[in-house]
Amino acid sequence: MREKIDALTQNLSRTIVGKTEAIRLVLVALLGGGHALLEDVPGVGKTLLAKSLARSVDGKFQRLQCTPDLLPTDITGTNIWNPKSGEFSFLPGPIFANVLLADEINRATPRTQSALLEVMEEHQVTVDGVSRAVPTPFFVIATQNPIEYQGTFPLPEAQMDRFMLSLSLGYPSETDELQMLQNLAHGIKVDELHPCITLAEVAQLRQLCSQVRVETSLQQYILELVRATRQDEEISLGVSPRGTVSLQKATQALAFILGRDYAIPDDVKFLVPHVLCHRLIARGGRSARSVVERLLRSVPIP
Repeated sequence: MREKIDALTQNLSRTIVGKTEAIRLVLVALLGGGHALLEDVPGVGKTLLAKSLARSVDGKFQRLQCTPDLLPTDITGTNIWNPKSGEFSFLPGPIFANVLLADEINRATPRTQSALLEVMEEHQVTVDGVSRAVPTPFFVIATQNPIEYQGTFPLPEAQMDRFMLSLSLGYPSETDELQMLQNLAHGIKVDELHPCITLAEVAQLRQLCSQVRVETSLQQYILELVRATRQDEEISLGVSPRGTVSLQKATQALAFILGRDYAIPDDVKFLVPHVLCHRLIARGGRSARSVVERLLRSVPIP
């Protein structure tokens, strides 16, 4: 299975140039059983990453372009009247996919955003009192532009808490951007990517990640970091217990991706900004990342 992870990483690197860390974080969310929030400016490859991932795992990909006029039923699907059969039949929405890209999620209204709350946590959709399971694995990659806020609806804390981690691709280096230009003529396109892993193997990898050993001392370290966010004077909303669980699952997934069957403190330290920052609210206009980095320095490492 280690070879499968290496093949998946290499496959994504063929279209996403020079973003090894971002690719690793997305795989952490996928194998940890969570979802990923990409907060970045337009044109840096967020959609390309989602499509490449779906292609690489041979999964069904759906893109949801969020706009203010988007309705919840446009996401979940709805029952329509069939005159031939004389009864209603369910028309599934784009949410019935293995990899769902919710592009510019903060441009959808709160009512529409709420359509994702149930499925992101319980992997099922309830329409007209009937619950329907979505395909397995189910993975959401949502994007939002952190610079432009005109015409947007900030995600509520309950929605943010359902993302295992947040990340930013950022601008490429000069060398990587040159490689992108050279790839225009001879580089591989998303549609030309060959699947390197099956959906069944993704499920198996998730199971293996959950078996990675996390010592009690490391669990205590995770707990102290999370509880510090609830007690710090510069934070008005600390991290929830769901965040605690997400941090441990992400730590297990990262350790497994790096070829270990045990987690170490460095795994936690690397993931803390990505797993905790989007879950808390800092006071007085302070940066959540700067507060979290201060807590990382203050909490003793086991």
